[in-house]
Formats: sequence, C-alpha cells, structure tokens
Amino acid sequence: METKLPAGVLLRPFAGEADLAEIARIYNAENDADGITERFSLDRIAAEFAHPSDSFDPRRDVTLAEVDSGPVAVGRREWVDTTDGLREYRLHGAVEPAWRRRGIGSALLLDNERQIRELAAQHETPNPRFFGSWTGESQPANAALLRSAGFSEARWFFEMTRPSLDDIEELAVPGGLTIRPVTIDIAKQVWDADVEAFRDHWGGFDHSDEHLARWLADPTTDLALWIIAFDGDEIAGGIINAIDPQENEALGLRRGWLASVFTRRRWRKQGLATALISRSLSALRERGMTSAALGVDADNPSGALGIYERQGFQVSYRSTAWRKPFKP
Repeated sequence: METKLPAGVLLRPFAGEADLAEIARIYNAENDADGITERFSLDRIAAEFAHPSDSFDPRRDVTLAEVDSGPVAVGRREWVDTTDGLREYRLHGAVEPAWRRRGIGSALLLDNERQIRELAAQHETPNPRFFGSWTGESQPANAALLRSAGFSEARWFFEMTRPSLDDIEELAVPGGLTIRPVTIDIAKQVWDADVEAFRDHWGGFDHSDEHLARWLADPTTDLALWIIAFDGDEIAGGIINAIDPQENEALGLRRGWLASVFTRRRWRKQGLATALISRSLSALRERGMTSAALGVDADNPSGALGIYERQGFQVSYRSTAWRKPFKP
C-alpha cells in the first residue's frame, strides 16, 4: 500500500499542551460522524498525556496531520505484551470528517507502521511481534483500510447498555465477603487485583505505575463509585464505576459506566459479579444516572456476556480487534 499526502498537508510530531484541544476536537468529530457514543474531554486527554510510560509516550507516539488552518488528523501508537504471548504494537488514527477520502488516513497508517518498526527495533522480546488496531461496526472505511494493509480480524467486542436503571434487584454478596469503601491508599491494591483478574482474558494492558497514575488523574475517576468486595484483607472482585459529566452533556445522556468488572479466580462462580453489578447499578442511579453501559469480549471465558444479559444489558455496538504479523 503506497499513498501520498494531499498537497498542503504535512505530518508532524505532537507539540505539547497546545495540541490537546485539537486532538480532542478531531476524536469527537470522528465519533460524532460515525455514530459512536464516546466523547473525549480536554481534561481527560490532558490527564492521560501528562503521565507517559514506556508503552505510550505522546511526544514519541502521537503524530498530527496539519494544514495551514491547523491539525486535521491524529495518529497514535502504543505497545503491550498480550495474554496470548505477543508483543502487540497498536496503532490508531482519526481524521476530521471534512478531510476524509483524501489519502490522509492511509498516510497516517503507513507513518504509524514506520514509526512502530523503528521503536520495535529498540526492543528485545521473545514474543512474536504483531501490529494491532481497532474499528467499530459503523466504520466500514476504517475496516477496509486495515484489510487492504494486510490486517485480519482477531477478536470481537460488544458495548452493552442497560437502558433503564429501574427494577434493580438488590443481591447480597456471597457469605464471608464484605463491601468496603476505597481510599487512595488502597487504590493500587484494587488496580493490582483488576490486572490479575484479566490475565486469563484475551488482550493486553499496560499495568505500569505510570498508567496507574494516569488512571487516578483521570477526572472521571471517582473512588466513591468503586464497588469492591473483600475477603478479609484480600480483594475478591470489584467494579470500577465511572461517570463522565462532559460526555453525558455532549450526548444528552445520564449514563454511568461499569468501566471494569473483575472477579479473581478463587472467588469466581459464586455469584459475586452479579451482586456487584446490582450494587453498581444502584450506586449510579443514586447519582442521578438513568442508564448504564459496559464493554465485554464477545468470547469472554468467564461467561460475562450471559451475566450482563441476565442483568438487563443489551448489545448496543460491536467492535473488532485487528492484527497483522510483522514482516521484514
């Protein structure tokens, strides 16, 4: 795949704080055009970019396509070691809708691949190296671009929505477990338990201290919304709930997110997740929310899809994870 940028369009690296508002604008314009109900506030992007890690450093891993009037597209790169034994270099791009179909997305994809290869050459790893990316069901042009570049579908994911927070059945947690408030001094313990619980799930995650700092700095992080179950001093499972007021305002919603639902292996198959979901829905309703959403792997090994359906969640959007092996 060869492509050239249109006349007057240049690629440049991320230049710092002055670019953050433009990146948010481009992301949100693309999502709006594609019917994706996710919005990025300036505060959230600023919090993320303020905590670089080995896996993602915006000054190394973000590229903007620019014209005289300013940025019109964004490319982004990061890497993780996946649970199925790969070193996956993930690449993403967003193009302002008015500038689509001019070759900018193709040029960003090629630039992302080039820069990832340069970074990968500095890494030593026994893991097979792959490119990774992501598209939603309302982005057929993005999927076609990846397919033309040699990517193949690897996994499917659902966004699920509970359209009402009425009729929530209050369920008790299994005997011997207790729900306790989370304070900042045990936030890392929760983080570590969440990371451990997902080690036997498909995918990969940057679990560095820098990413933890990024997560805690996110303005939607609210420890008071976390529903965490303890077995003595050990965390058995929990749900990281979140509300994004700016996203809700932009979309005209009152929606909360069950951003991460996890149960550690020893405490699975006891009804813990179901009880935590019911408590989470109640907590979101108490905050004035009228709906809830979450994301799930379509082939989740813990049977999460069925659990969520029984709790009133419905599939509302489908996404695809893509991969392509490195070739010389």
